[in-house]
Amino acid sequence: MFDTIIRNANLPDGRSGMDIGIDKGRITAIDRGLPAEAGEVIDASGRLVSPAFCDPHFHMDATLSLGMPRMNVSGTLLEGIGLWGELRPLLTREAVVERALKYCDLAVSQGLLFIRSHVDTSDSKLVTVEGLLEVREKVAPYIDLQLVAFPQDGYYRSPQGVKALERALDMGVEIVGGIPHFERTMDEGRQSVEALCRIAADRGLMVDMHCDETDDPMSRHIETLSAETVRHGLQGRVAGSHLTSMHSMDNYYVSKLIPLMAEAEINVIANPLINIMLQGRHDTYPKRRGMTRVRELMEAGLNVSFGQDCCMDPWYSMGSADMTEVAHMAIHVGQLGSIIDKHEVFDAITVNSAKTMGLADYGIGVGCRADLVVLQAENVTEALRLKPGRLFVLKSGKVISKTAPRIAELALDGRPQSIDPGKDFVPGAAKA
Repeated sequence: MFDTIIRNANLPDGRSGMDIGIDKGRITAIDRGLPAEAGEVIDASGRLVSPAFCDPHFHMDATLSLGMPRMNVSGTLLEGIGLWGELRPLLTREAVVERALKYCDLAVSQGLLFIRSHVDTSDSKLVTVEGLLEVREKVAPYIDLQLVAFPQDGYYRSPQGVKALERALDMGVEIVGGIPHFERTMDEGRQSVEALCRIAADRGLMVDMHCDETDDPMSRHIETLSAETVRHGLQGRVAGSHLTSMHSMDNYYVSKLIPLMAEAEINVIANPLINIMLQGRHDTYPKRRGMTRVRELMEAGLNVSFGQDCCMDPWYSMGSADMTEVAHMAIHVGQLGSIIDKHEVFDAITVNSAKTMGLADYGIGVGCRADLVVLQAENVTEALRLKPGRLFVLKSGKVISKTAPRIAELALDGRPQSIDPGKDFVPGAAKA
């Protein structure tokens, strides 16, 4: 007897027609034709069942603040940072909590149950920290929310940056962040990386730095971050986010840099939607794509994941909490079009991101937590093509969101009466 059985599921590894037995919030059996009864039976009907999606890079303190106090007219990163500086003094804890909870509702509907959010520590009042700590507690039954102490205005550049970040960590923020390329000088950027890694090592915390989010090929703080990771024995616990300067670096330097990153076991987080929108703004033509060297980093064995980054905030007027949309953009920007590429891209919004976030018992396997999503698509490649509906979202084996299948009813002489985009247009090659 199981609490829940999902029947006739296709899995990301290519297995089809599988039953998933769930008991006490965990997967306890995976096989074809499980004979047991269950309190709840979900018929996947040959659709893809995936682990719940992970977003390892987001800014929840700013989400849904689009237009406050004004719009980003240029659409640039720097105007967005300036606009956030205008909004920050106007924030209240209640408003931060309300907007973040609304975003979390959307995230659940999209099967996004694991989020790492940076929280700005530049204002010494730490209203954003107080708000997101409250949100983390409120959403704990259905979303695992990690918080990064993020000195948006610079660890040294902000007058209260050093003390405020330490206070945020003392309050319960569990990851050390930074933004070395935004310090006043390259040397202060280097010093900030060294200081922040030392704090993480002393406190036993993970590190996640905005690193080299610029078109400048001489912005090379990821080199320092990798070296400090090795120096402090933080291998596997450090993430470098964005790394967009790598798209402008010469190949010889990159041939030295990537092995150093691999030695440090750096977790790489690209943010395809935001990177393609904000980078290359000083270019005429040719215009740079903006995203870091995803293919080369993957081929070197680094753990690469993708983040949403922003949703309707000073930097990005779009966003939907849909990690398949993020992956869809990565495929195009990174020219990752093969079947193998697409499986690796899907990993970047699931298992790779879970590794970046240090999640335990994540995935589809016996003993894993039953945090799952049933998609209106038959397999991984179709899920990335269609950005399909989330028919069922389960947290610890309990259904917390349902969406009706998207079925179009047609009135065309001699043609089918309905179309299911998740079943009626699957090419044979996509089943490989």
